[in-house]
Amino acid sequence: MDASGQYSTDIRAEALTLSRGGRIVADGLSLAADPGGAVLLTGRNGAGKTTLLRALSGLLRPEAGTVTFSGAPARQAGPMVTAWLGHADGLKPGETVREAVDFAAALHGRDLVAADSALEALAIDALDERPCGRLSRGQSRRVALARVLLSGRPVWLLDEPAGPLDAAGRDLLAQSVASHRAQGGVVIAATHQPLDWPGAQVMEIGA
Repeated sequence: MDASGQYSTDIRAEALTLSRGGRIVADGLSLAADPGGAVLLTGRNGAGKTTLLRALSGLLRPEAGTVTFSGAPARQAGPMVTAWLGHADGLKPGETVREAVDFAAALHGRDLVAADSALEALAIDALDERPCGRLSRGQSRRVALARVLLSGRPVWLLDEPAGPLDAAGRDLLAQSVASHRAQGGVVIAATHQPLDWPGAQVMEIGA
């Protein structure tokens, strides 16, 4: 984020060939998102949506093609500019919601005011003393999303972010995404659910 409080990272993926378990799952994929952009990845199960997200993050090396963030290779820049949310929420059953969110804030150099704001943004502030092991699936997802908010990373890579969320949770997710994009952030999400994110590109994988 620059001095004006805006992100300025763009992402470019060109002519990607992706494999999983030694089998090619996607070939010739290209994607581009400028600051403030959003891309929704759709398609059948096994089409390669999660594999593409991993390639964009730098966690997986494409068989062919390139991924760059503002011109820097993904494997170099990805860990510094991306926040990843996979299918698993990654919460410890014995820690409270407050502990999980405060840890994320400290990890990313954010203060407790930012942690409070993240809890409020996902409407989980009333659950702050509840152990994560006693949360519903939707509540756990909200905690995981709060940690993404605290990452301070310009690019969010989200795998089925709305899967376990109810209507209210999906609205809060949309509001958080809109706020991030308004600051110049980029959001790329794999989804089976329709997500009403204004101006988002829709990219069908495996069509």
